Amino acid sequence: MTEYDGASATAIQLHYDLSNDFYALWLDKLQIYSCAMWSEQDTLEQAQLAKLDYLIAGARAAGVRRVLDVGCGWGALLHRLVDVYGVEQAVGLTLSQAQYEHISAGSEPAVEARLENWIEHQPDEPYDAILSIGAFEHFAEYGMPRAERIAAYQKFFARCHEWLPTGGRLALQTIVKGSNTKMSRQTVRDLLFIIDRIFTESELPWPSEIFEASERLFDVITVTNDADDYARTCAAWRARLDARDTEARALVGDDAVADYQRYLTASSKAFTDRHIGLARIIFEKR
Repeated sequence: MTEYDGASATAIQLHYDLSNDFYALWLDKLQIYSCAMWSEQDTLEQAQLAKLDYLIAGARAAGVRRVLDVGCGWGALLHRLVDVYGVEQAVGLTLSQAQYEHISAGSEPAVEARLENWIEHQPDEPYDAILSIGAFEHFAEYGMPRAERIAAYQKFFARCHEWLPTGGRLALQTIVKGSNTKMSRQTVRDLLFIIDRIFTESELPWPSEIFEASERLFDVITVTNDADDYARTCAAWRARLDARDTEARALVGDDAVADYQRYLTASSKAFTDRHIGLARIIFEKR
């Protein structure tokens, strides 16, 4: 069986290092690039903060000493843990050079970004809680057999188990495959386009693969599938990108903007049609 340690730094940087200024045009002001948690009247920023608060509460991370964020983006969760929830040290892992530099340029001593893969992470001491939002999709590669995907996921859960105390929690948010496998030709073309052009070296898990990989390491406390939240998030991002179209094209060029417009629209429809879903899962170490 071939071992896989997740998407390479090159693949991650191809996407996430496109341009910090480009992402700032159409993400919320905290630059949170993952599914929000919507209420009817929410703004995008309110829905993003609601998501962070939900996962922080699920991980029981408020007021603890050390928290790990696997796939920390531009650092919004790290800062919320420290500034709002009183965490003494929030450590974030990313393979994006641009994200690492953005976080490291801040002056918050309790926030630490590390440019490294979770598989290489060797903490000096355990964590009280772990969160991972939108990174799990990069832990397996398109075309890998099911057994190899599960083995890759088991490695992640084993590391988290090692780093947490008994009763410690892991909050995971990830896109998953959906049960609607009847697709139009255009949907197939769009999803393959996303695999080839947007998120290379990546693959979505089936929910069953996540649960099998976590068995004997973690109990599942709660699980939700909030596909509609991601459909709405992608639609909001597309509208914001369209509103800043001229600036976006000046930053990254016509082709990149067209690619992102297609990807965001196709993703929103795929969530609505349940070809893909959005899992929020709280695990507890036993």
